Amino acid sequence: MQSMDWDKLRVFYVTAESGSFTKAGEHLHLSQSAVSRQISTLEDRIGVALFHRHARGLLLTEQGEILFRLARDFYQKVEIVEGRLRDSKESPSGTLRITTTIAFGSVWLSRHIGDFIRAYPDIDVQLMVSDFDVDIAMREADVSIRFQPPHQPDLIQRAITDVHFNIYGSSTYLDRKGEPESLDDLANHDLITFGPDAPPSVRAVDWIAQDENGQLRYRPILQINSIYGLLQGVESGLGLAGLPEYFGITNPRLVRVLPDIVGPKHTLYMAYPEELRDSKRVSVFRDFLLKNVGTIAAQ
Repeated sequence: MQSMDWDKLRVFYVTAESGSFTKAGEHLHLSQSAVSRQISTLEDRIGVALFHRHARGLLLTEQGEILFRLARDFYQKVEIVEGRLRDSKESPSGTLRITTTIAFGSVWLSRHIGDFIRAYPDIDVQLMVSDFDVDIAMREADVSIRFQPPHQPDLIQRAITDVHFNIYGSSTYLDRKGEPESLDDLANHDLITFGPDAPPSVRAVDWIAQDENGQLRYRPILQINSIYGLLQGVESGLGLAGLPEYFGITNPRLVRVLPDIVGPKHTLYMAYPEELRDSKRVSVFRDFLLKNVGTIAAQ
């Protein structure tokens, strides 16, 4: 096997990730034929086929899978080195990929991230929202903000704040059904829940329909496997739901029900890989989050 051509390895890596010569060419600013030629040259040089070519796209061969894993590890390390070099500058710069839950990212963080962007214009922020974990240990993101401690090893984690899930309704619903005076009164109300498939980060939303053991106590009028679905149901006057308290802070259409009763809480954690411990991008974002996330509990 001849020595590796690093330019062609990059073309291979991008092609393997995108699954087609056309998409790889768009990313690399090359023509489809140029990408195909470089892959063919690489295959000839190392003496193995890297892709199965078929009408629906490209599939990696067994040898291609091995090379792709090596290339992915290599380019992740290159990204780390580039990040450290950028962080050696006086002003934080570079890409900061943040992953968090759909609700927290869309409702709270998206409302506040503008202040961070204006304070650090050389940082390119990418916000990725999902209620399921992203593997930041494999650098799918730089920072994770979740309502449970990370399960992945070798991560630096910090508890940011506690967020309670309280009961909310709309004035339309309360005018129609009246306001409950105790938790037992919920038996006579229309309840909206997430349902049994709620991921850990949003599991507390269903507490209003459950007993102290987490078993279903009241039959909900509707189950929606989406926090936004719950929010829309409450806003439309359909019923009551348990929602994170930052929903009530940012949404004047929500009315907190049984305000003397504090619902269950989740602790909000920030986590990032050990190799980003000295990253200026990460440290300034951590400081920003700690400074501003107190508005959840303060209002």
